[in-house]
Amino acid sequence: MSLLSVNDLSVAIKTPDGVLRTVDGVSFDVAAGESVGIVGESGSGKTQTALAIMGLLPWNAKARGSIAFDGAELLRMRASKLNRIRGAQIALVFQDPKTSLNPHLTIGVQMAEIAERHLGVSRHEALQQSAQMLDRVRLSGAANALTRYPHEFSGGMRQRIAIAMMLLCKPKLLIADEPTSALDVTIQAQILALLAELQRDLGLAVILISHDLGVVAELCTRTLVMYAGRIMESAPTAALLAQPRNPYSRALLASRLRVDARRRSLLPSIPGQAPTLDERKAGCPFHPRCGAAFDRCAKERPMLRATGGGTTSACHRDEGASPSPDSEFTSKTVGKPL
Repeated sequence: MSLLSVNDLSVAIKTPDGVLRTVDGVSFDVAAGESVGIVGESGSGKTQTALAIMGLLPWNAKARGSIAFDGAELLRMRASKLNRIRGAQIALVFQDPKTSLNPHLTIGVQMAEIAERHLGVSRHEALQQSAQMLDRVRLSGAANALTRYPHEFSGGMRQRIAIAMMLLCKPKLLIADEPTSALDVTIQAQILALLAELQRDLGLAVILISHDLGVVAELCTRTLVMYAGRIMESAPTAALLAQPRNPYSRALLASRLRVDARRRSLLPSIPGQAPTLDERKAGCPFHPRCGAAFDRCAKERPMLRATGGGTTSACHRDEGASPSPDSEFTSKTVGKPL
């Protein structure tokens, strides 16, 4: 049995202009100890999926479908029971540690509160365990750090503190939402190495959310590619990077900046813009930007189909359709010479 099983998850937000769907029929499983990446452009529904799992959607949002964690259904769980799971068994590391840490409280107070609430230990024991976890994530001067405030630390140090705080109760699942995007490249590599080490040593299952395939490749064995609230492809990470099946996955990979690119070549990018919430219509959401689109793509929504090797792809080309001869995928680029 999977540790986490998400089935046909949809998230709709009620606005003055109507109900807008941010997540549309997403399904995936995460096994105990597995590392799964979720990638896609901004607005693809990655964070909304994570917030739905945690039960942290805004008041005007409604999640439907099923989210089963360790055999328990989260979407229909009472708030009091869900509060005993959040933080203790499922933990979420946010994108920006500057805003996820309370600037008015010391690090010790913030960490001790989690241990006291979920582990039922005294304040003294909670502080001891907090210092041990800060030492575990290699924060120098861990004991002294407990008496300091978030603004006294660098961005990389704050992210280590946020990770330590979320791991204090030894959760079974850690969701990391863009944990390195606010950090420079050197610190980013250190945080990814830290997450890999902690996952191995603690037996964590990890969901890593990112817009960067390179970041996901460092940690995840399997990757989901999302676009416009839908999963476009699910595949082993190595297979996805070597031979992406879905046109959107191929476009993402082609748009990465390469160090071996010619000096006067164009900055790679995907043409057009991702659809806004009120622009999502019938058919494949990627078809206006896709070089492989044909008539059927604008009319019918492609379903995820197994294509072999543990890969599933949502593309009419994988359903036995016959696109026109001139519709083969081509990488389109725009931009200025390097």
